[in-house]
Amino acid sequence: MEEADNKKIIRRYVEEIENTGDLSNIRDFIAEDYVEVYEGERYQMGIKGAIDHVLGVRRVFPDLKLTIENQVSEGDWVVTVYSVTGTFVDKWFDMKPTGEKITFTGVNVDRFRNGKIAEHGGAANLLDPLLKAGVILKKE
Repeated sequence: MEEADNKKIIRRYVEEIENTGDLSNIRDFIAEDYVEVYEGERYQMGIKGAIDHVLGVRRVFPDLKLTIENQVSEGDWVVTVYSVTGTFVDKWFDMKPTGEKITFTGVNVDRFRNGKIAEHGGAANLLDPLLKAGVILKKE
């Protein structure tokens, strides 16, 4: 598969799945043995885990809008720089919702196999946006 094709697949996944919450064709994008990497640990998520992730994020930010700012690809890997806006309306990691719209940025790193996302990791810059929205309070 061409590197440009992998970038297009990520763009389509963002537009068709993440930004809409429509999971009807998620199997077109995610490998059956999909893995997420967090803090160096690999977690077998499969398609069900990918579905749960999208549903969870959209529960917290139902008006989620992810915008791809830049992408770089090499071989089976695609790095995507993105920004997100959404209204924080439900509890998330023991943080109470504020009803405030927040914007944050992040980077995703995805590995492809046979035209599908097989591995995903990344990081988001959430501290400052959550402080500004009053979700996290500064100690005086």
